[in-house]
Amino acid sequence: MVPRAAAFFLLLIAVASTRGQEVFNSTLQQDAPKSTARGSSKIESAWLDLRQIPAANSKPQASPEWVEAISIVPGTKTPGLPETTIFRIRLTHPSSDAKVLFFRLFFDDNAEQKPRLTAWDESGTVVMQSGPLGAGIGLPTSESVMVPMVGASTVDIEVPGDGKSIRGAYLDWMTNAEVLHPSSAEHRELIPEPFAALAPLHSASQDTERFGTVTASLADETIRIGASVSQGAAFQFGLESQPLVALISFEVASPNIASPPEVYVNGENLGPVSITLPDLADPAYRGQTASLLRGMRFQYTGWIRAQKLVPASNLKTGTNDVLIVSGEGTAASAIRATQIQLKYLWDKSDYQLQTDR
Repeated sequence: MVPRAAAFFLLLIAVASTRGQEVFNSTLQQDAPKSTARGSSKIESAWLDLRQIPAANSKPQASPEWVEAISIVPGTKTPGLPETTIFRIRLTHPSSDAKVLFFRLFFDDNAEQKPRLTAWDESGTVVMQSGPLGAGIGLPTSESVMVPMVGASTVDIEVPGDGKSIRGAYLDWMTNAEVLHPSSAEHRELIPEPFAALAPLHSASQDTERFGTVTASLADETIRIGASVSQGAAFQFGLESQPLVALISFEVASPNIASPPEVYVNGENLGPVSITLPDLADPAYRGQTASLLRGMRFQYTGWIRAQKLVPASNLKTGTNDVLIVSGEGTAASAIRATQIQLKYLWDKSDYQLQTDR
């Protein structure tokens, strides 16, 4: 069992806010919880800044009162295994209905420093343990885990190394709601993730056809890409006949939101993809600047949907080549769940024939 003695103790200002700054702090204040107009207590979300900033540059951390404390615990040293760092977060249940915790961790996705989450109860019994988070793509990212908190009071973030690859965590309590979905449509996993614009994209295991549209997976795995042609992700697919139009879709990690990836089809640059951005309040937006007076560029440290429409004139019968590269000024990124949809004339297609006059 992991030792529970804390080497550093982090205290939080308890207010109804999601503001946060750094890990190391030395004050604790608690305000009365704010209530809604109907008198019921509103459960606030929490943003925990876990960057190890020197005390001289730190500011008080703000968090709702259900976050009791954060500490950094030295991990056990096991011969032959790398040293680990543990961030320990003690929580209380804000209401009897608060049974599942949405836990989104922000970290640098290094192959040798994959974090994992563990939930404990007061007796030290493990309630839940996640597998290693991240794909080892060497980019700043974030991943979400639903943590069952029945009986649990502590969540640990364990990561190999000194813990400086961990940047922050967003916590929110989940509630139950009935979800309706079309019975004839493909079942899609819906993660009710705060700020997210779309559900995660999953590539089909085999080609499908629906209403004259063929959907085919180009690659399900995660592929790291750069801004040059030699660093791009290349795909090939064959066509028996030319479609009316095609749509390439994938998820992209850590893009520069002002300069998304670009797509080449059969050697021609079709330009940047369209990306669906989450709410700007999402903590995954990370600013990059040399001077605040010169403005700031933003990188999204997570996965977002990207799409590119391909005109029929850019496709041909036989083998077609697709190349995806990072946008201008983006040193590195990654893509996953890459797929293509091909729209053909269907016997029930809705179209209008217009003649030139």
